[in-house]
Amino acid sequence: MIPRTKAFGTRFAISCMAVGLLLSGCSDDRGVQQASSAIGATNDINPKDRDEIRDGGNLRLALTAFPATFNALHVDADGDVSEVVGWTMPGTITADAAGELTVDHNYFTDVQLTNTSPQQVTYTINPKAVWSDGSPITWEDLRSQAEALSGRDNDFQVAATQGYSRVDKVERGGDDRQAVVTFGKHYAEWQGLFNPLYPKASTQSPSAFDTVDRAGLPVSSGPFVITSIDRAQQRIVLSRNPKWWGDPPKLDTVTYSVLDYSARLNALQNNELDAVSVSGIDEVKTATNSPGITVRRSSAPRFSHFTFNGAPGSILADPKLRIAISKAIDRQGIATATQNGIVQNPKPLNNHIYLEGQKGYQDNAESVAYDPDEAARMLDELGWKLNGDVREKDGRKLQIRDAMYQQDSWVQMAQIAQQNLAQVGVELVVQTYPGNGLFTDVIDPGNFDIAQFTWSKSIFPLGALPQIYAYDPANPLSNKGRIGTPELNALIEEIISELDPAKAIDLANKADRMIFQEGFSLPIVQSAGTEAVRTGLANYGAFGLASADYTKIGFVK
Repeated sequence: MIPRTKAFGTRFAISCMAVGLLLSGCSDDRGVQQASSAIGATNDINPKDRDEIRDGGNLRLALTAFPATFNALHVDADGDVSEVVGWTMPGTITADAAGELTVDHNYFTDVQLTNTSPQQVTYTINPKAVWSDGSPITWEDLRSQAEALSGRDNDFQVAATQGYSRVDKVERGGDDRQAVVTFGKHYAEWQGLFNPLYPKASTQSPSAFDTVDRAGLPVSSGPFVITSIDRAQQRIVLSRNPKWWGDPPKLDTVTYSVLDYSARLNALQNNELDAVSVSGIDEVKTATNSPGITVRRSSAPRFSHFTFNGAPGSILADPKLRIAISKAIDRQGIATATQNGIVQNPKPLNNHIYLEGQKGYQDNAESVAYDPDEAARMLDELGWKLNGDVREKDGRKLQIRDAMYQQDSWVQMAQIAQQNLAQVGVELVVQTYPGNGLFTDVIDPGNFDIAQFTWSKSIFPLGALPQIYAYDPANPLSNKGRIGTPELNALIEEIISELDPAKAIDLANKADRMIFQEGFSLPIVQSAGTEAVRTGLANYGAFGLASADYTKIGFVK
């Protein structure tokens, strides 16, 4: 499953899509409803009141890979980690389908911007809020996490420093249940901090940050806690938290199993899973026509993309070559092939920061517009000359390795790009991998020329900038391609310091144009957000921008 988490910072995840996958077991032929690809103000989760949901039950979900760590703040974490942790960890806010924010009163009675010079935010913790070992959640947990994620100590292997790098200090407020956070520099998206919040035992030292939650969550806080981890069976079970103080969860347990994508829809049809992400007209049609299954639709805050490896020594180290490769790839062709019949008017995503339908979205992709003739001219100019079917330069073939999760949809995207690139004399070699180890063994070490995966975005779009698009060779964070410039770094610094939302949008789109012009990565399509779920499952499905209420998810009476 794609993350449904309180972690509003951008997280990457292996895409859970499939194209051209037709499974058996259909009944009556119900028509597929097309939906808008734009993020909107509604979602589709079969909303029900608590008294309409039966007590008990086990929700069965799938993971792409077994989590490398359960520390969602760690560089080794991915979307599967966030998916699991969302049920078990505190955060400061929740969002509705339109992305409007409210304080999560389960954990905080108040979160207020209390000063702007210097910027200060006061967090008042719910006096009932405790960790699963019974100890109170206190200001020291916030201080420890802010220090660990500040980026000032590179021994902390963090996924991102966004916001925390600008925190000057965290102090005790009126009592241990209040934290006053003072920023050394303004931070525009301050509401996204501490989502999720980990206990200080997990963040107090680089060693603790790396090891305490590596194999599980010894201490957590939420309506559910992890009660069973079976690595041999690739299964994780969550159960009700006996220390939970809020509304009691309706479900008894949630079970996650690592399952190959090609087996998921069959597992749903065979009553072995309760929800899976679906994509591609054949798979959506199959799910639509399966008894007891409903396809829910709401454009999801995530997008597929091709990331280029621009590290020194890589074949794509030259940004002009990356632009030429980009201009040879027909993104509209990929959008049509993967989303036709599912969304109205499929089209590529032309922004790295904002999603279509989100305030601030505009088309900044002029520099990578599909133009194979121009791509061929640029390749000639760069010295890559045709020798038979494949170009060469200084005795080196223009052969590019494209790494991705072993899934039909990714392969289909790659094959379209492969055909496009062959027309201009570029050989694209498709390399597929299982979910386990894809990031830790392939993408993070830079063992690719192009990597295909999905970025999960959020209601805090600017948070992605320092995490993904800024570049510090000593601390690359989630900049998988090792691409960046001092000018872009400086502009990102300006953007995240801007407290005027309109000015921040203008600056962010300026940065996005620079990201395209650098040949950083190539956005492909925004997710249609189609989720096949058991018909009787309530308060779960296509969430859009909304947070999940884990206490209300369950099965109707």
